[in-house]
Amino acid sequence: MKKKQLPSKREIIPASPKLAPKSRVTFTDSFKRDAVARLRAGNQSATDLAVELGLRRNQLYKWAKKLDEQSSEDSLRSPGRPPAGDLSEVEQLRRDLASAQEELAILKKLDAYLTLLKK
Repeated sequence: MKKKQLPSKREIIPASPKLAPKSRVTFTDSFKRDAVARLRAGNQSATDLAVELGLRRNQLYKWAKKLDEQSSEDSLRSPGRPPAGDLSEVEQLRRDLASAQEELAILKKLDAYLTLLKK
């Protein structure tokens, strides 16, 4: 007896934009501060505010907690790579150099390949 082949996910669930993986959204510090200020004003519930702003309720509470813990300018920034505008000139030049070196290596390989084809 052969085992029955189970249908794949694509066969079971038709393609739908709702099922597509969501892209990560980044909010500015001023947006976060405004959202927390509106949350603390108490004019509407956290759930209603979150729905209006298009985010989860717990995210509002996380931002509020970060603001309470730190009062520095960068209090709402997440850890990780800084935004492109914050990179120093040297770091940006290093990235540009690495990109140019990679392009040069690809072109050299292409040239060698084309030279072999001509022979």
